[in-house]
Amino acid sequence: MTPPQRQRRTSEPEADGNPERLYVLTGGPDGTGRAPLDLVTLVVARAGPPPTAGPEQAALLRMCATPLSVAEISAYLNLPFSVVTVLLTELLADDLVVARAPIVRSTLPDRSLLEAVMHGLQKL
Repeated sequence: MTPPQRQRRTSEPEADGNPERLYVLTGGPDGTGRAPLDLVTLVVARAGPPPTAGPEQAALLRMCATPLSVAEISAYLNLPFSVVTVLLTELLADDLVVARAPIVRSTLPDRSLLEAVMHGLQKL
């Protein structure tokens, strides 16, 4: 028995990896800076997509009804991280999404403190 062969994608003009398509999605180089986003930044939509939103922005806004990381958005939309950051920068500028850094583990209370509080509550 032979293992199944992987099928190669054909290089169609509309393929997701097409540089011209990505250039059009991001609007080309407009000289504006990007928002400081990284892979673990959480994004949540404030509202549904407006009628003027492009298809990728509309999909992103529908997808972010619950918080998602930029890495998850990139994977679900099958777009490179850099393209997703440009789309998110535009949505942040229009105040359609909120982005926040994830909670850093070191800012959480110490485990021993939580255990002491738990034992104190159990004694009541």
